[in-house]
Amino acid sequence: MRNLLIPLIILTTFIGLMSVFVIKEGEKSMVIRFGRILKTDDNQTHIYEPGLQFKVPLFDRVEKLDSRIQTMDDQSDRFVTSEKKDVIIDSYVKWRIKNFGQYYLSTGGGNRLTAEALLQRKVADGLRAEIGSKTIKQIVSEEREQVMADVLKEVRESADDLGIEVIDLRIKKINLPEEISESIYARMRAERETVARRHRSQGREKAEVIRAQAELEVATLLAEAERTARVTRGEADATVAKIYADSFTKDPEFYKFLRSLKAYENSFNNKGDILVLDPNSEFFQYMKQPNAIIQ
Repeated sequence: MRNLLIPLIILTTFIGLMSVFVIKEGEKSMVIRFGRILKTDDNQTHIYEPGLQFKVPLFDRVEKLDSRIQTMDDQSDRFVTSEKKDVIIDSYVKWRIKNFGQYYLSTGGGNRLTAEALLQRKVADGLRAEIGSKTIKQIVSEEREQVMADVLKEVRESADDLGIEVIDLRIKKINLPEEISESIYARMRAERETVARRHRSQGREKAEVIRAQAELEVATLLAEAERTARVTRGEADATVAKIYADSFTKDPEFYKFLRSLKAYENSFNNKGDILVLDPNSEFFQYMKQPNAIIQ
């Protein structure tokens, strides 16, 4: 009896160890029994949460699946716009398992590579449908957000048959093929040059207008200054004439004396000047009789 006890204890321990399994945080598992997924009473897949779980040894096989959010960084793919021009789009998708039983069956036993290959095909189909109805300008403008939202909605609906929930889809980068980029850049340069020529022409036109206005203002100011100067000189001449007239009226002899002195000053201003005059001329009367004005 004692000889059978030890093997019995070992067998019991072995069976007990085979009956338990541990699910790590971030994972969920299913039990496959006789090739079928173990179901609950309401015919739903029996999901085992993280922690210590139990199974029937030898008959049950545990399939652990990652329940965390996954990132599928899609490779760049070429699409055709409504203008029949090619664009190269780089996108990524955030997804996680929604229906573990359906996911396990549709991906060949829960193969992640198979799941992402199928999901990538659905994303490409959604992008191709949306990009094909949009122009390049619409794709790179604010409508880009609407394009991603429409593709996300379509992919979510089509990914249900994989047991996958698509959380987010984003377009990371939009490139143009080199041959298209060159033609677009050439057209953009031509458009910018046209705008630059128009601005330069408008600038020259405004410069001519400003220059003409400035010249008009200068001519107006000069004319006004000349008129003011002439008026001032006329008033000064009138004042001088009045002063001379008043002085002549008060003392004609003194006035003649002043006029003679002025004539002398103008006549003998240059030493090289030669005057041929009669010495008895009245021009020299104040030089001959310097005291005549005092009398």
